[in-house]
Parts: sequence; structure tokens; C-alpha cells
Amino acid sequence: MEMKIIYTEEAERRLKDIFNYNNLKANRRIAFKIVTEIISETEILETKPNIGVREPLLENRNFQYFYLVIKNYKVIYRISEDFVIISTVFDTRQNPGKLSKRVK
Repeated sequence: MEMKIIYTEEAERRLKDIFNYNNLKANRRIAFKIVTEIISETEILETKPNIGVREPLLENRNFQYFYLVIKNYKVIYRISEDFVIISTVFDTRQNPGKLSKRVK
């Protein structure tokens, strides 16, 4: 069964942050390419939602969170009935402690 992918406001905000950062540090084309790649790589979750790895930093939450690594980013998500909910996109070069603050 194919599932629908939903991005939370937090995830959308992080994708915009990633775009803006790379637009400043590199250029618009590279920023667009990075964000597009993150989004397109997550499309595998529509048919294979269990492909990710459980996120150990979020094990004390009410939901089970998983992640996919795409370039330097962890796409954090959870599975809910017919949906895959992308909770956030986390730059793995940051302090891992910040991750738990971003996922509600």
C-alpha cells in the first residue's frame, strides 16, 4: 500500500533554512539541488516506510521515530496509519542534543 508523505511545519521550516544557508554559502542552484534531493530521496518512504533506522535520541517519545540519512542531513519521520510524517530535517554536523528540542 502506498502511503502519503506529510511534512510538518518544522520540517518545512528546516528545508527553507537549508535552502537559505546554501544559497548564501554557495549559490541558488546548489541550494535548490540539495533541497530537491532531500525531498526526492524521501519519496521511497511512500512504498517502503520501514526502510529507516530507529532514532535512538528520540526513543523516550510517545511515537517511534526513524531516520534516513541524505547527504549531511537526517530526515526524521514517524509512521501513522496511511501517512509518513516528516518531523524535521536535521543537519548531522550540529550538536545532536538539538534534535530532541526540534521534535515535539
